[in-house]
Amino acid sequence: MNSQNYLIDTNVFIGLEDDRLVSGEVANFLALANKHSVGVFIHEAAKEDIARDTNQARRAVSLSKLAKFQTLRKVRGLDEDELSARFGNLNKPNDVVDATLLHALEGGAADFLITEDRGLHARARRYAPQLSRRVLFIADATALLISTFEPVAVPFRYVEDVTANEIPLTDDIFDSLREGYDGFDDWWRQKCVAKHRQCWAVFDEQLAGLIVRKEETAEDTDATLSGEKILKICTFKVRPEKRGTKLGELLLKQALWFAQSNGYDVIYLTTKAEQEALIDLLEYYGFIHTTTLDEIELVFEKQLSRDPVKADAHDNFYEVARTNYPRFYTGDEVPAFVVPIKEAYHDTLFPELKDDTQGDLLSMMGVGAGPKRPGNTIRKVYLCRSPAKLTVPGSLVFFYKGVSALSPSQAITTVGIFEDMALACSTTDLMRLTGGRSVYSEDALRNWEATEDRPVKVINFLLAAYANPSVALDELRAAAIFGNHPPQSISRLDRRKLDALLPLLNLEFGT
Repeated sequence: MNSQNYLIDTNVFIGLEDDRLVSGEVANFLALANKHSVGVFIHEAAKEDIARDTNQARRAVSLSKLAKFQTLRKVRGLDEDELSARFGNLNKPNDVVDATLLHALEGGAADFLITEDRGLHARARRYAPQLSRRVLFIADATALLISTFEPVAVPFRYVEDVTANEIPLTDDIFDSLREGYDGFDDWWRQKCVAKHRQCWAVFDEQLAGLIVRKEETAEDTDATLSGEKILKICTFKVRPEKRGTKLGELLLKQALWFAQSNGYDVIYLTTKAEQEALIDLLEYYGFIHTTTLDEIELVFEKQLSRDPVKADAHDNFYEVARTNYPRFYTGDEVPAFVVPIKEAYHDTLFPELKDDTQGDLLSMMGVGAGPKRPGNTIRKVYLCRSPAKLTVPGSLVFFYKGVSALSPSQAITTVGIFEDMALACSTTDLMRLTGGRSVYSEDALRNWEATEDRPVKVINFLLAAYANPSVALDELRAAAIFGNHPPQSISRLDRRKLDALLPLLNLEFGT
């Protein structure tokens, strides 16, 4: 594989090069990029962006340091009309720069674009969805370098339900919270520990991520959306060095699945404007900014419902599922497919379902241990060479785990919501198409041996639900969903079979 190339937006560059301390995330990325000879570029248009800085001293310092980065030159003759036609209205000079960066990415001048600008992420999603997964936050870019070049064992797979008193206040995960909240220690002792507040936590050798939750009512809440049963996320924290491993998605999935399953009407949290990556994640899954407290605390809320999801025939059913997550639409217009998946791929994509008692024992004995990276994401990617073509966003995909050493074996385990599919004709294509969600190392991608004659399908989907319990092959045959032999490649389910399957899944949410 050719070395990856990354294009850095000015908001990342300025954060690195002004007189503030370099963030750990940026420093880690640059150290990894240098170690693995990865190209890091600043676009020529960045000079125009920096030149608009009204702080003359800072502008001079920033411009003087451009020389340490490779410069990506503009495409000659590229005008604003062409950029606007491709990437939407350009109302401000910064919009032109954003569109120029996307144009460079689309043209292949870089493999990935790093930006903390949510507006640029949103522009990519709206006007170039296939391109948007190559637009990364700095933490995700760092994680991608690690998974590509330094795949390591990641021991955590599960979110634990704990009480606040189980978590030591001395853990340095709380340091940044103390910086922004003088009374944090007293709040933790009085409001969390003394009240035995429930938390979701992810541990490896230390506390890696944490959500503190609180149940509220309409009479005692900062939420503005209607509802009697309200779930507040009081604290949402991922250890800085663990950002990029998608723990934020893992914890948010836990919160949303819990809230939906337990009949909450509203789920909400407060955050600050500088938490760009968190806000982008929240908005992607249907949270909306409803109000601002004390002029600094942004309130993001999501309305939940136990009614069936509604949609019109002309709707994008993926967008319906995304904004209603974890619920999804199952109307007559929605196609459905069974996707057979081998045990190794299943365990990588859906580690929560892996019965690994035996595997953990063997690993402790030094048998079978190897680089693995769990699928913490809600947004996932599946690779295959099946002849089937999935074309309708929002299609339902049911993963059927084949004969396996560990249970579940020969069973439908998981429901996904299809987003899109692309063909990778080279390892570089695979790297670019799977980059924002990849659980694959460079060697794993190379082993697919993707060529124009033997392309690999890259299927993007949302993890929507797990069957409870998994639907075994005997049940599938008894309901005439499968014949004598389970499918060996992606197969379409007709409406009768889909209607027979859905009740067997015992979904707590979804339809």
